[in-house]
Amino acid sequence: MSERKFTGRHALMVFVGAFGIIIAVNLALAYNAVATFPGLEVKNSYVASQEFNTKKAAQETLGWTVDACAKGGLLILSITDADGKPVQVSALDAVLGRATHVQDDTRSDFQFDGTAYVAREELEPGNWNIRMKATALDGTAFEQRVVLRVQKG
Repeated sequence: MSERKFTGRHALMVFVGAFGIIIAVNLALAYNAVATFPGLEVKNSYVASQEFNTKKAAQETLGWTVDACAKGGLLILSITDADGKPVQVSALDAVLGRATHVQDDTRSDFQFDGTAYVAREELEPGNWNIRMKATALDGTAFEQRVVLRVQKG
């Protein structure tokens, strides 16, 4: 029986194969990253940065705290003031969706029940985001992304 020798051709095939796999995986990951990117947050980042501090100060003056939970087929969005009292807003727009893509995004129909905003939503377990825009009774705009973790069962 003769011994097989490891030749330059074998080394070339090993290197080409290994780098081929690496390049293929990188291309697949890059494609998926671009394909699932939801898009631009703002049209002009310079203008948005100029308005950021003013909007932030107005929101902080309100002293609101926002929490969300999902239980029993209900999505509950609690907005409280600095004293812990429920806040009723003049307008609320909330988009519920996953953090990684926009295909599951829906606008929830929240109704104020005297203590919190409640919407009927059956949510799968996992991480969800509520991108809310509210307007205080005095006209102050309030925007926040609320992270919601839904547990199994």
